[in-house]
Amino acid sequence: MATLLTHGYDDYEVFAFAQCYTHGHTETWHQHPYIQLIHTLTGVIRVETTEGTWICPPGRGLWIPAGKKHALHVSGQGNIRGVWIKANARKNLATHCSVVNISALLRELICAALNIDEPIQTNSRNERLLQLILDEVTLLPSLAFHLPEARSPALIQLCQKIRDNLAFDWTLHHAAATAAMSSKTLSRHFQKELNMNFAQWIRQAKLLQAMTELSQNKPILHIALDLGYDSPSAFSAMFKRETAMTPSEYMAQFSQPLDHKR
Repeated sequence: MATLLTHGYDDYEVFAFAQCYTHGHTETWHQHPYIQLIHTLTGVIRVETTEGTWICPPGRGLWIPAGKKHALHVSGQGNIRGVWIKANARKNLATHCSVVNISALLRELICAALNIDEPIQTNSRNERLLQLILDEVTLLPSLAFHLPEARSPALIQLCQKIRDNLAFDWTLHHAAATAAMSSKTLSRHFQKELNMNFAQWIRQAKLLQAMTELSQNKPILHIALDLGYDSPSAFSAMFKRETAMTPSEYMAQFSQPLDHKR
């Protein structure tokens, strides 16, 4: 279930919104006429497109271009803020999905924009505030919380088998045998279709699955074993290397009250 909490004055090229999602909330394939920037305060948002999957943890943002068909799933209690932006508001706005870092300035600008409840006057404080949001969103640094999707039927089927059994010790040789092709051919397909090598894709698949399961407060030991790691320490080392947080630090974000995140 999704509840729209509030939004700012919406007759302008950018306006803010706040929304609350219950755990397990799902939205099937849809699209919006505006660009959507979601800033996750609590919960994890997973967005799927034909190009891949993006995982947005607390404190980060998710950029979804106008007209991009996507499906959405929420893990944990999802409290979000964000902005809707007209696609032609600026010439240099990103045209692809990405997980992005939300600066402290942009976070506060979105909070302030939620309080705008009147028409935007030229050269007013409200107009300058909204234009500053547009300045800030052109500078959003992307984060590598993305798992690209295969295009060829053989690779789609193999990637799904791997995602369904991440505990297995997948090697390039075994995966190639499963897909009935040589290791060299499979390696070439991964690089061509997914723009990463086989080992990188496996590691990314495990990272995104871990981020989702940690948001559900599953024990770190169970997650480590489910993802094929020999020990929690090995899993924790990977997780910190990829996210700059330990699993425990990442999980702590879900227990912080919403008021602490403004």
